[in-house]
Amino acid sequence: MTRSIEKICVIGAGVMGAGIAAHVANAGHEVVLLDIVPQDARNRNIIAEGAVKKLLKANPAAFMHKRNAKRVITGNIEDNLDLISDCDWVIEAVIERLDIKQDLYRKIEEFRKPTCVVSSNTSTIPLETLVDGLSEDFAKNFIVTHFFNPPRYMRLLEVVRGIKTDPDALAVVSQFCDHKLGKSVIECKDSPGFIANRLGIFWMGMALQEAIACGLTVEETDAVAGKPCGVPKTGIFGLMDLVGLDLMPHVVGSMQQALPPSDMLHQYFKGVSLVEEMIKDGYTGRKGKGGFYRINREDGGKVKESVNLNDRSYAKSTKSTLASGKLKPKDLRKLLTHEDRGGQYAWRMLSKTLAYAASLVPEAAEKISDVDEAMRLGYNWKLGPFELIDIIGADWLSEKLKADGVEVPALLKTAGDRKFYKVTDGQRFELSHTGEYIEMVRPDGVIMLEDIKRTSKPILKNASASLWDIGDGVVCFEFTSMMNSLDPQIMQLMQKSLREVKKNHKAMVIYNEGSNFSVGANLGLALFAANIAAWSEIENMVETGQDTLKAIKYAAFPVVSAPAGMALGGGCEFLLHSDAVQPHAETYAGLVEVGVGLIPAWGGCKEMMSRWSTNPRHPKGPMAAASKVFEMISTAQVAKSADEMRDMMILRGDDHITMNRYRLLADAKARALSLVDGYEAPEEVTFHLAGESGQVAFKMAVDGFVNIGKATPHDQVVSAHLGQILTGGADADLTVECEEDDILELEREMFMKLVRHPDTLARVEHMLLKNKPLRN
Repeated sequence: MTRSIEKICVIGAGVMGAGIAAHVANAGHEVVLLDIVPQDARNRNIIAEGAVKKLLKANPAAFMHKRNAKRVITGNIEDNLDLISDCDWVIEAVIERLDIKQDLYRKIEEFRKPTCVVSSNTSTIPLETLVDGLSEDFAKNFIVTHFFNPPRYMRLLEVVRGIKTDPDALAVVSQFCDHKLGKSVIECKDSPGFIANRLGIFWMGMALQEAIACGLTVEETDAVAGKPCGVPKTGIFGLMDLVGLDLMPHVVGSMQQALPPSDMLHQYFKGVSLVEEMIKDGYTGRKGKGGFYRINREDGGKVKESVNLNDRSYAKSTKSTLASGKLKPKDLRKLLTHEDRGGQYAWRMLSKTLAYAASLVPEAAEKISDVDEAMRLGYNWKLGPFELIDIIGADWLSEKLKADGVEVPALLKTAGDRKFYKVTDGQRFELSHTGEYIEMVRPDGVIMLEDIKRTSKPILKNASASLWDIGDGVVCFEFTSMMNSLDPQIMQLMQKSLREVKKNHKAMVIYNEGSNFSVGANLGLALFAANIAAWSEIENMVETGQDTLKAIKYAAFPVVSAPAGMALGGGCEFLLHSDAVQPHAETYAGLVEVGVGLIPAWGGCKEMMSRWSTNPRHPKGPMAAASKVFEMISTAQVAKSADEMRDMMILRGDDHITMNRYRLLADAKARALSLVDGYEAPEEVTFHLAGESGQVAFKMAVDGFVNIGKATPHDQVVSAHLGQILTGGADADLTVECEEDDILELEREMFMKLVRHPDTLARVEHMLLKNKPLRN
């Protein structure tokens, strides 16, 4: 029996079901979305149709591009269950009630084809309970696929197979979710809550209970249990607000019902009446009136407030002053022994959480790395629980737990004084529950730069960048500066690297494994130079950047950029000068320099003009390309997905998108190698630009926006300088060819004028201090 997945059906158009359907559509596949028929409904498909309308308005966006909504076919389970007859995978995402699910499965069984896999998105009901009493054939083709919300952005997918499940059914879905949906697929044991929710709910429960017991405020709790523990800046309470307080009692209740009395959840989780009272009053988190935090908009204001954990009153949110809340994850043992209230809290909360994590192997997960990956991707921990234990020491943790009267899990005893992870000869190993170290192997087709860096030395390196050999004649240029901001050292190493590749290699990939590809030029460096009036240094930085990116474009070998996360300003300009771009699906790119009162000056204006003037689908004419580029740059337009990058011409027709972040480097390397044979550098482009008449047109447009309050006075100044570049300057003439170097010279000239402007310097300083634009 040959299986493949092309068409999918999702039954249940609630938040999760609709989100899953949207992401299937993002992957380029047709998806059927069904739900019940409401009583007395005129439109029998109203629930599914309404869900798609909500998806189109969702923030953050559920669709990577609005056109993807056209791939969603809506219907209802009374009239349209026959639509599943040609589906390869049916995902059930209905209410967590066993009777409702099993009744639906019996209806599905009437219509599904023999190769169709059926899965449940349940997070609480064991698989064996779900298939109990159903046919052998149904059980053979049934699995659990537990997505995390929102499905587009959360990379974790927990899968469970039953005793009777055909291994091929699990394999085909897992491969699809890996390659097409971009998920990190973890196989879990068929136990309540699986891995991430089992541990995550326990952690959040301990965090809340112990905060109240230790007398901490909401802000103090988030400060201590956030960054010092490797948890995102949302902290515990910010995360609970994001997830939704109303989900916690339901999930906890389900797990308490399913877990044996000996489980630590029963021993330590007492429940908190505060949460029930908040839910009753509509304080369910961000989707309600607020949660542990809320925004008070009384009298036209906008004041962030936090709840008092003792009396439920709200007051203006204030920053924590606890010393323990200022530590870093590497100081974890120091945090857990700190004398202030935060340190005492951290120990009481985290010691039980880490002990519980150790108790879940092998009951809920076969490997410790699965638990760590589940918490990193499912709850956004920077480090998994076993990585945290390695920082403080398993033996140290065991002794402290024993002193507190907490039972030491068998896995901690097995570890003793050993690390859970070790590296030998560049290869990673993890400790198994039997006490032996087992090799950690990446899935087929995955190349990670972190692995290459363990087994080799860089070809070239300085403080801001490195060049690595990734095999088959391909090198990887890696940004390593703070937030991968671009500085003169990156440009210097890139120029050396281009010479190195020309002599000894075939192709280059520009890639890194940071949260963002690059946030753009180093503004702090530019502001420092401006404050000491080092104008020649700034101009030299601009010219060096132009020369470097132009050298990338006209190199004698292919260069492929592989961005993920933000690729803004100068980061976007690197993409524009590459032969090909192989982005991760969640790449957010754009030329945003106007936000700090500047314009793109490393060839960004030139390259966008080139792409739009040569685009066969775009209207022709003296101002067509310039107008489009002016619109994008003057409004700091950012593509909110790789799919939207194509609309902006940051991606070209033959560029491809990688859905799985772990597969990005391998895909970029393959793309680079595909360009090697017969490679020729691109020909230089010339332009016919409108000159002064075009500048007048742009000025009139911007003046109109200023008059209605949609643009500021300094926007007017910046846009005038941008308009000069895009129209070729005062002396331009439509009959005279304008070359690339002419545009670069204009970029440089306009940039230097703007960087001296006091309003631009105010914008730069405001961005550095506040991390948001100044509207001056």
